[in-house]
Amino acid sequence: MEISAPKIDGQVCVTKKGTSGSSYAEYDLETDVQSGTKLKVALCGGAGAGTGNGGASAQVLHDFVSNTLSGGSKNWPTSTVGSGNSTGPVPVQNDNAEAVAKDLTKLTTEEKNIVAGLLAKTIEGGEVVKSGRFLLLL
Repeated sequence: MEISAPKIDGQVCVTKKGTSGSSYAEYDLETDVQSGTKLKVALCGGAGAGTGNGGASAQVLHDFVSNTLSGGSKNWPTSTVGSGNSTGPVPVQNDNAEAVAKDLTKLTTEEKNIVAGLLAKTIEGGEVVKSGRFLLLL
């Protein structure tokens, strides 16, 4: 997504700042947010609660995919939490799937068509067909 559609990549799974800090949460294999020390999240669009050592800029979809999903073997559709997490988001069933879907619904129609086309390319023989207001992945 990053190379094919960088504008879209920057609109999906954007991490947020801690509530009282200037650092952004960073993607990792487990959510581990500790006030004053860590801002690691495994939730799409996650934020640290409070202050901590995070990133200088927000991370986005390609960071989420490379740092959190671990080749699809972890954190999908539900995020995971580390044993040291004290103030970060707690996993809820399907939280990552719902967060990605929520971000995708905010895209323009043209951007949604691009995403649908990219998804079709990942499925062998996939084709996107527009039917009224809907895009069908066949």
